Amino acid sequence: MDLERRRKKAKKSSGGRKRNCISELPDAVLKHILGFLPAHEAVKTSLLARRWLHLWKSATTLRIHHHPAQEPVKKNIREFVKQILRLRGSSALDECEIILLDFDDQDVPSINRWIKRVLKRQVQSLTLRFYRNRTGQSSWLPLNERPLVSQHLTKLKLFDLCFNDKFLDFSRCPALEELEIDSCFMASVRGVSSQSLKRLSIGSSCILAQTFRNRISAPNVVSLHLEVDFGRAPVLDEMPLLQDALVEISYSMFDSCRNSDESGSSDNNDDDYYNYDNNDDDYYEIDGDDNTCVLLQGLSQANNLALISDTKMLVFKRDLNWCPTFSNLKTLLLNEYWCKPADDFSALTCILEHSPVLERLTLQLFCKGAESKIKMKELSDPRDRSAAISKYLQIVEIKCELIDKEVLTILKFLKSQFNIYSFTADISFEE
Repeated sequence: MDLERRRKKAKKSSGGRKRNCISELPDAVLKHILGFLPAHEAVKTSLLARRWLHLWKSATTLRIHHHPAQEPVKKNIREFVKQILRLRGSSALDECEIILLDFDDQDVPSINRWIKRVLKRQVQSLTLRFYRNRTGQSSWLPLNERPLVSQHLTKLKLFDLCFNDKFLDFSRCPALEELEIDSCFMASVRGVSSQSLKRLSIGSSCILAQTFRNRISAPNVVSLHLEVDFGRAPVLDEMPLLQDALVEISYSMFDSCRNSDESGSSDNNDDDYYNYDNNDDDYYEIDGDDNTCVLLQGLSQANNLALISDTKMLVFKRDLNWCPTFSNLKTLLLNEYWCKPADDFSALTCILEHSPVLERLTLQLFCKGAESKIKMKELSDPRDRSAAISKYLQIVEIKCELIDKEVLTILKFLKSQFNIYSFTADISFEE
C-alpha cells in the first residue's frame, strides 16, 4: 500500500507526465553520450530544450562523417565543419573522427586546417579517412607536407591517404603510442618514424614503395601487424621491446621469384630466379647494402611471432642468409612457405635452429587459421627430440584442410630431422 501511495504522489507532483530520465543525467554524462553521435546529429539536440542548447559544443568526441547522399545541411561540408569547430571554441577533445567518402581537390586546404585545429584541442585519439570514387582521379587525399604536432595525441588511425615523408615522421608527437595505417599510398615516402609508438599496424591495402624499400623505425614497439600486398616489403629497424608480431606477405610482382611453380620451387639456383629483374642483388639491397636482413633482424626480439608468405615471395628466404637468433621467441606460427621439400625444408630447419627457447610451434598448411578442418597435436615425448632445436618445445601443432601427400611429406620430415612424431588429429566437419 505504501508503495502504491508513493507512486500516486510522484505522478501527481509531476502533473501526470512521464519522467525524462535522460535530462536528469549530469552534464558530463550527456556530453559523453553526445560524442557517440555524428556531428550533424549532435547539433540537432540543441533544439530539444534550453539546457541542451550548448551541450554539444563541449562533447568529448567529435565525429565528422560525410557522404554525398546525406542531407542538405552537409552539402557544403567545408562551411559546416568550419562552423562546428568555431562554435566549439577551445573545448578539449578526447577523440575525433573525420570521415569523408567524397571530396574535391579544393577541399584539401580546408581538411589540413581542420586537422591542425583539432590537434590544438588536445585530441588524444584521431581517425582520418578520405575516399574519392571518381573515374580518372586519385582516390587518395594528399595531406599537408608538414608533420603532425601534438603533445597529447596517443592514438592515430589513417585510411585512404597519400603521404609524404614529413607526415609520417612523428617526432613531434611524443605521446603517440598506437598507429594504424590501411588503404594508403606510401610508395613515395621513405618510411615511418616514431620513438614513442608501442602498437603499429599496416594493412594489406596499402601501396608500398616499389623502386626502394620503406623503412620502419619504431624502437619501442611491442606489437606489430604488417601485411604486404603491393610493393616491396619494408625494412624493419631494431625493435628490442617487441612482444607480438604478425607479418604476412601476399604475392605481388615485387620481391617475387620469377620462375617458381605453385609450391615455390624452381629449377634454377637462388641467384638465378629471385625477383623479375636480372640483377637480384641490386633489387634486394637496402641503401646500397645487399648483405642485410629486411624483416627478420627487426623481428628477432619477439616473444610471439607469426610469419606467413606466399610461396613465390623471396624476402624471408633471402633473410635466412643472415638469420638472427630469436632469443626470446616462445610461440611461432609458420605457413607452407617455410615447408618446401624442394629446398630440403631448409627454411623451417634454419628458423627452428635459431629459436633456442621456443615452446610452441604451429604449422598452418595450405589454409587460413579459421578455415582449417584438421588440427594435429604431437603426443611424443619432448625429451626424445633432436638436440638441434629448443629443448623447451612442448607443443607442436599442425593445422590443415586435409591430410594429403604434401602434409604427409612434412610429417615425415619432422620425424626424420627432429624426431617429432606421433600426432593425434582433431577433425571438424561442416554441417
